[in-house]
Amino acid sequence: MARELAVWLGGQRTGLLALVEGHLRFTYSKNWLASADARPLSQSLPLRSAPFDERESRPFFAGLLPEGRLRHLLARQFQVSDQNDFALLDRIGGECAGSVSLLELHQTPAQDAVDTARIRWLGEPELVSILDELPRRPMLAGRDGPRLSLAGAQDKLPVVVDGDRIGLPAEGVASTHILKPPIASLPDSVANEGFSLALARRMRLPAANARIARAGDRQFLLVERYDRQRGEGMQQVRLHQEDFCQALGTVPEMKYQSEGGPGLAQCFELVRRTTKPSAPQVVHLLDYVIFNALLGNHDAHGKNFSLLYTTPGPQLAPLYDALSTAAYPRLSPKMAMKLGGTYQFSQVQLRHWDRFAVEAGLSASQTRKRVLEFAHLMPAAARALAAEPSLPFKGIAVIDEIVAIMERRAALTIARLTGAN
Repeated sequence: MARELAVWLGGQRTGLLALVEGHLRFTYSKNWLASADARPLSQSLPLRSAPFDERESRPFFAGLLPEGRLRHLLARQFQVSDQNDFALLDRIGGECAGSVSLLELHQTPAQDAVDTARIRWLGEPELVSILDELPRRPMLAGRDGPRLSLAGAQDKLPVVVDGDRIGLPAEGVASTHILKPPIASLPDSVANEGFSLALARRMRLPAANARIARAGDRQFLLVERYDRQRGEGMQQVRLHQEDFCQALGTVPEMKYQSEGGPGLAQCFELVRRTTKPSAPQVVHLLDYVIFNALLGNHDAHGKNFSLLYTTPGPQLAPLYDALSTAAYPRLSPKMAMKLGGTYQFSQVQLRHWDRFAVEAGLSASQTRKRVLEFAHLMPAAARALAAEPSLPFKGIAVIDEIVAIMERRAALTIARLTGAN
């Protein structure tokens, strides 16, 4: 007998996810297909009455789940196989990225209003305890209440933030922020990501808003959810989103280009095909590529770019998960996607930028101009940001290293694109 979960998009039931003889199957509901509001759950799941088999449906639904070590810990917590997407979604799919919810057939999603009575506000000791617990219990899995899922390989927790208060949302209550504790193996990762996102905004890129916060002697990052829109009072409206792997039908374990994941040409084609007008969105994606290259973010794979579905239509989501991995010598210098045919930034010459531009459907001369603009501006912007007294970046070793990396990369880029010695 098939097991089934109702798939909701915002407050509307779109279809059923079933486990049939060990395989996923997704089917849009007849009512949804007949609705004037009908829209695909994913670019890889176009509206149709025929069911989608596991090969077709798994990239989107598996893409809602945490990855790697976090997925393994969740599976162990729930005593299910870590290969069982359905079982994990059954247990933590109540609130996913965007506006997707997977619920029992008799359940309906909560309204988007933030019901403060259904939020467990955390005092500092409890927040410290949760920060200690997250590495062992991702998403606080197994606790009574939350059924929360966020994709990715890093520890994180959806929370509600109201001024200085941080709370855990009850079942179905929309979270407003993502809490990201330090990555144990990467010193000062909180400062690194906080600085990287602040630098992106200073460079006038659309980027997630983030701030560094503390509980006792613990530091963490609070990232405002761009897939939430503030309504009246504390009302939160969920916005649908999907990452590029989901949109392109790529399973999360193949997110890197070298493993079969999307390359930059596919990413630009996706943005061009899905967004209207696409030209501004294409420019934003180009800026993301240049920014990540000069920052030293080698982990910018297909799950670290997303489409955000707004009222006017799909658009490129703000930059998120920006981290200078080059600041940690033990991490691989191999970029997640080829840049003009090479995975190594140290090898990138003028011909690689030109090849990238051609493959991405861009003007080579305009791309060079944009790269040089970033190379001239980013180091000075980074130095000013690092030294700003009102911000918590001054005197942190990893921030100084990031600035030095950008200065070296920018100087190398300018020399190679202008022919200077």
